[in-house]
Amino acid sequence: MTDHLAPLYAQHLATLRRRTDEALALGGFDRLLIPAGTPLRKFLDDQDYPFVANPHFRHWLPLTDTPGSWLVYAPGARPRLVFVQPRDYWHVVPAAPGGYWVEHFEVQIVRSADEAVAALPKDGRNAVVGPACPAVDGVQANNPQAVLDYLHWHRSYKTPYELALMREANRIGARAHRAAEAAFRNGESEFGIHMAYLAAARQIDAELPYASIVALNEHGAVLHYTRFDREPPAAHRSFLIDAGASCAGYASDITRTYAAAGADEFQALIDSVDAAQRGFAAQVRPGQSYPELHIHAHHVLAGVLREHGIVRMGEEEAVASGVTSAFFPHGLGHPIGVQVHDVAGFQQNERGGSIPRPEGHPYLRMTRVLEPGMVVTIEPGLYFIDMLLDELRANPAAKHVDWARVEALLPYGGIRIEDDVACTEGAPENLTRDAFARLAT
Repeated sequence: MTDHLAPLYAQHLATLRRRTDEALALGGFDRLLIPAGTPLRKFLDDQDYPFVANPHFRHWLPLTDTPGSWLVYAPGARPRLVFVQPRDYWHVVPAAPGGYWVEHFEVQIVRSADEAVAALPKDGRNAVVGPACPAVDGVQANNPQAVLDYLHWHRSYKTPYELALMREANRIGARAHRAAEAAFRNGESEFGIHMAYLAAARQIDAELPYASIVALNEHGAVLHYTRFDREPPAAHRSFLIDAGASCAGYASDITRTYAAAGADEFQALIDSVDAAQRGFAAQVRPGQSYPELHIHAHHVLAGVLREHGIVRMGEEEAVASGVTSAFFPHGLGHPIGVQVHDVAGFQQNERGGSIPRPEGHPYLRMTRVLEPGMVVTIEPGLYFIDMLLDELRANPAAKHVDWARVEALLPYGGIRIEDDVACTEGAPENLTRDAFARLAT
C-alpha cells in the first residue's frame, strides 16, 4: 500500500501547498502554523482523554498520535515538521518520522511541547489553525476566518491520495461489519458484537473515527445509541450497527440493519429501504443539490411507508404534513473525509457565507451542490420512535397511519443504511458497496 501512496501523497502535498498559498494571500499572512494539539486533561485527575489530532494537521500528515508537534509552512519554502519525541519512560515514545511522506519535509525533532513552541517562527504574521495552544507571543491560535473559509471550502474536494485512504478505511470497516453481523447471528450481546467488530477492524475504540452504535431490537430507534448491553436480549429480532474505521486519520462511516431469521416482514422493509438508498447513492453526481436529494428521499420513503401498509396517503401529503419526518427525522447524510462530519457542508463559497437548510429539516448536515471530488454519506432511515410517534398521533394526518402496523414494528426499533459515496465526473463511486463487494470475491 505504501508504494501506491507515495506518488499520490506527493500530488496531495502539492495541492495543499497551492491552496494554502492562496489562503494566506487572502488573509495577508506570511505562513501557516498547525499544531497537532495536546490531550485534554480529565477534571481533577492526572490522566488525559484519548488524544485526537487536529484535523488540519492530519490533512497534511498521516500522523495521528504525535501530541505537541507542529507543522510550519511558508509559501515557496519546504514545509517543516517540528516533531515531539519526548524523553519518557511512562509512555510509548513516537518513533522517528519515516515512510512515504518524510522526504517532502524538513523534520526537526525536539524533546517537549515547550521546545516545539520555542522552535516556531515568531516574526511576521502567522496564521495559527487549531485548538488553543500555549500563549506564546506570535503563535497563539488565531484561526483567521478568511484562511479557514478558503481551506475548508477546498477540503471538500478530495485528492486521489485522500480517496485511497478512504477506500482503505471502508475496506477495514466492511470487514468489521461482516464480523459484527456474524456475532449477531450467533446470539451475542451488544457488547459482544462490539468486541467482535473491534477485533475484526484491529482498532481500539479510541482509534475509531466515532463511537460505534450497536443496537439490538428496539434500541435501533435510538439514533445515537451507545450503551452496549452486556447481556443478550431474550430474543434477537433486529440489529442496527453504525460503525466506521480509520486509515491514517481518514474515516469511513457505515451503517447496516439486519433482521433475525423468521422476521420476514421487517426484512422486507429493510430490503425496500436498501433499494431506496441505492437509488439515492446513484444520484451523487455533479450538479445535484444535496438538500433537493434529501427532500426527494422523503418522498421515496413515503412510498416505502405506503407500500408496507404503514401509512395510507400520497407521497406529497405524507411529506407536507410532516408524517415522513416522524419516521425519518434526521438528514440524508453529510460530508466525510479527515473528519466524520467534515467541514464546509453549508458553506456558500471559498470566501465563506452559509446556505440555509430547507424549512422543516433542521438536522440536515449539508446544503451544497455536489461537485466532483466531494465525498458524502447517504444514510436514509425509517424508525419507530415512541416520542415522535406520540407527537404524530396529535397530527391530523394520524388518521392515515395504520397504528396496529406501527405497534407490530416497534419491537424492531428502526432501519438505517449508510454508504460513503464519492462524486466524480461521471458515475458515483460507492466506496462502501465496493468494499463489501471485494470481501465477497
